[in-house]
Amino acid sequence: PPLLFPHLQNDSWGKQYSHALFKAMSHMLCIGYGQQAPEGMTDVWLTMLSMIVGATCYAMFIGHATALIQSLDSSRRQYQEKYKQVEQYMSFHKLPGDTRQRIHEYYEHRYQGKMFDEENILGELSEPLKEEIINFNCRNLVANMPLFANADPNFVTAMLTKLRFEVFQPGDFIIREGTVGKKMYFIQHGVVSILTKGNKETKLSDGSYFGEICLLTRGRRTASVRADTYCRLYSLSVDNFNEVLEEYPMMRRAFETVAMDRLDRIGEEKPLGSARLPLSMLLRVAAP
Repeated sequence: PPLLFPHLQNDSWGKQYSHALFKAMSHMLCIGYGQQAPEGMTDVWLTMLSMIVGATCYAMFIGHATALIQSLDSSRRQYQEKYKQVEQYMSFHKLPGDTRQRIHEYYEHRYQGKMFDEENILGELSEPLKEEIINFNCRNLVANMPLFANADPNFVTAMLTKLRFEVFQPGDFIIREGTVGKKMYFIQHGVVSILTKGNKETKLSDGSYFGEICLLTRGRRTASVRADTYCRLYSLSVDNFNEVLEEYPMMRRAFETVAMDRLDRIGEEKPLGSARLPLSMLLRVAAP
């Protein structure tokens, strides 16, 4: 300290180290102390105390301001944190560039920059509120789908509460022919192609549904379905499908009517046990 403060060379060590501490803190905290440096010991210690208080208040201000800014859009921050993990995962496994790009595009279309724990949020609400929110979120699907537009509102609500939102990219095979079917799909937005072995191709778009045939016949997929555009779909599992239709048998008949028409257009026969029956009979035999 005497080398740093030559004018204090003959003073006590307490005064010398006090001035040294003051000088170090002023440089470390980058806080000014006025036009003239304090001279007396009381001034030195009071100035250091004020610098500490000022630095603490400044740090608290920055911390609260940062927390406030993050809380304004917590869903976007959660999405960014999640996608950073995805990027690290892709880098760790050294995935090829085209795969990384498809994953990036999937996240952009699936979450659109925001991420919510929707299942947890809806699980904390009462049943009336939950049903109201689901009906509102799926209002476009209900409006575009004749099956729902003319159906019992209770059936529509029961069906919507069991749907799961999914996104598919152009070229994705949503369903492959010959596989065991565990879901059916409702198209909220997008275009899909139904492909059969006979190279027949049928287009379905907003308000249509597909995949119900194997849920009704308990068989394998009779055709493949490919996404032609980015498709926003709602899926319904076979267990939930049967659970809802047990309560609304008339709606099962509506599904069967559409399924028989599609099967007849395919123009094939499928085995059921050891016998081979026309497709128009398959649904009646397999239906409970």
